[in-house]
Amino acid sequence: MKKILLIGLLGIALFGYFDKNVQTTQIVQNVFAADISASNSASASNSALQNAIDNQQSKVQVAGSGDVIKVLADDLKGSRHQRFILKIASGGTLLVAHNIDLAPRINGLNVGDTVEFYGVYEFNYKGGVIHWTHHDPRGQHIGGWLKHNGSTYQ
Repeated sequence: MKKILLIGLLGIALFGYFDKNVQTTQIVQNVFAADISASNSASASNSALQNAIDNQQSKVQVAGSGDVIKVLADDLKGSRHQRFILKIASGGTLLVAHNIDLAPRINGLNVGDTVEFYGVYEFNYKGGVIHWTHHDPRGQHIGGWLKHNGSTYQ
């Protein structure tokens, strides 16, 4: 009787051990799949931007990120825009024109900072411009945004 009880307890212990390892493996696989999905999503956004640049397209909704290489003076003609230049992963540069009449400015923006963006790309021979990085008060255009140091500006 003791042998049967001992074998039963050993079986329960082994079942618990293997069940825990299966659950851990599933969790790791799910996390890995989520990382791949996020990476693919970022890659799709970056490829949409690169496609617009390569094909000299304008009025294309894109997302991406880059490092600030120059902070420019605000454009004060008409709607006010905070302006800065990003260097993106491909090595190209983009001018970001962020409407500060409709969205908060990024205070403390410095050369070397990373900025993520979602907005409209307009081609030019200097690399292009990203604008519509804010909400549309009329609700007729897709809202854009900028992300810097954990804050979103829209």
